[in-house]
Amino acid sequence: MSGFLEFFASRRGIVLAGGLIGVLAATLQKLGNPPNMGICVACFERDIAGALGLHRAAVVQYMRPEIIGFVLGSLVAAYAFKEFRPRSGSAPIVRFLLGVFAMIGALVFLGCPWRALLRLAGGDGNAVLGLAGLVCGIWIGTVFLKNGYDLGRSQSTYASAGWLLPLTMLGFLLFLLFFPKVPGQEKSGVLFYSVKGPGAMNAPLLLSLGIGMTIGFVAQKTRFCTMGAFRDLILFRQGHLFWGVLALLAAAFAANLLIGQFHPGFENQPVAHTMGLWNFSGMVLAGLAFVLAGGCPGRQLFLAGEGDGDAAVFVLGMIVGAGISHNFGLASSPVGIGPYGAPAVIVGLLVCGFIGFTMREKTA
Repeated sequence: MSGFLEFFASRRGIVLAGGLIGVLAATLQKLGNPPNMGICVACFERDIAGALGLHRAAVVQYMRPEIIGFVLGSLVAAYAFKEFRPRSGSAPIVRFLLGVFAMIGALVFLGCPWRALLRLAGGDGNAVLGLAGLVCGIWIGTVFLKNGYDLGRSQSTYASAGWLLPLTMLGFLLFLLFFPKVPGQEKSGVLFYSVKGPGAMNAPLLLSLGIGMTIGFVAQKTRFCTMGAFRDLILFRQGHLFWGVLALLAAAFAANLLIGQFHPGFENQPVAHTMGLWNFSGMVLAGLAFVLAGGCPGRQLFLAGEGDGDAAVFVLGMIVGAGISHNFGLASSPVGIGPYGAPAVIVGLLVCGFIGFTMREKTA
């Protein structure tokens, strides 16, 4: 058992995790998920928000089983290795708002950090500016960290509190099983479904769930986090997590080449726009929010699976943020940013700046 744990904590373990995510994301795309979006935490949480009726953008509504699998797979890993540690209480309202603005920034760009890497691996040149914005936002966040930014300590709490988000995800899975997608119908029971667009593209349910659980299990053990990779590289010159990011990019690129999914260019890329300034700026906001909250959207799901109530609040903030983005014209589309996307990014940066400046430990 100790050797197993040592492997996951090693460079080989993090490379395995990144490579696995890259290959499985490309595979999910081949099996029916949207192009250059085999896995996108932000986009899939947006689809979940649509499935629940939190927004009515008809082309992005589907209860994505991959997200459910991430949390449940992490839960299994946490219990299997006695790492389920229920805790909460570290500035929940701040974390909720950071989740909202992280989602707004991600939907202006049209993707989370994972999707930015997957878009690049699929040939989308617009992802370069998105990744540059992500790194810029993370760098700004590290400046706040160096100057004492801290949301305070989480406190141990009841096991039942740590179970709440996994149970919510289990409830979502039951909705999906009892109210399945009916071809050509926009609603089945309590759930909304897209009949066209990215929300209508999905790999088989059980396969998606199984892949999600596999990734959740492995990522919980390796602590895989794209934001953490860049943060550690900038702050500490440590490249352990960064090897996982490189492995994700390389594996997805190789898989896309092998199965004919690599299409280089800037124009007419799937679910992407060419407005470079806002590709960059949206991810600056998202990257900054991730640092202030302590993890990228994938990592927040894995933390929630191991009992972290603060991460669960961030996840719920992102889902609500998706509803806000589409209800109020903030989200982008392939034709460009939404009518109110630009001011939303500016407001988000101001709010994150306010949080970063004011929530600092005072030194004697």
